[in-house]
Amino acid sequence: MQNRYSEKKTKLRVKTVFISDVHLGFPGCSASFLLDFLRNVECEKIYLVGDIIDFLYMRKKVYWPQEHNDVIRTLLGKAKHGTQVIYVPGNHDEPIRAHEDTVLGNVLIKNEIVHTSADGKRYLVLHGDQFDSVVKNSQLLALLG
Repeated sequence: MQNRYSEKKTKLRVKTVFISDVHLGFPGCSASFLLDFLRNVECEKIYLVGDIIDFLYMRKKVYWPQEHNDVIRTLLGKAKHGTQVIYVPGNHDEPIRAHEDTVLGNVLIKNEIVHTSADGKRYLVLHGDQFDSVVKNSQLLALLG
């Protein structure tokens, strides 16, 4: 399968990449597109901003094809070879929040973090589910949704 990233001969070079709502472990996940992007980008820092792994879905049924493994392995490979990878969990990967400040496979887990851009601006990086009144006030409704 080809897409716009695989057609290029040279890699995309950027300072920072933000990735959110991948939902690895869910059948509707487009892991192949993410994998193609990751293989064709070079960056100094990657923020994984919530719902990277869908533990909520996997409570009901385990779904984990090889391409989901490949995404994890590619991220870990980048982390091993100098890319700073920060995992900021969301509501679908909430169990990871209990491990703040832990480093797993060179991936730092933070519940929130401040990113400073190249022009010096500061941005709060978090998934944002804590501002969703349904997620916070009605766990049953959130699960149904």
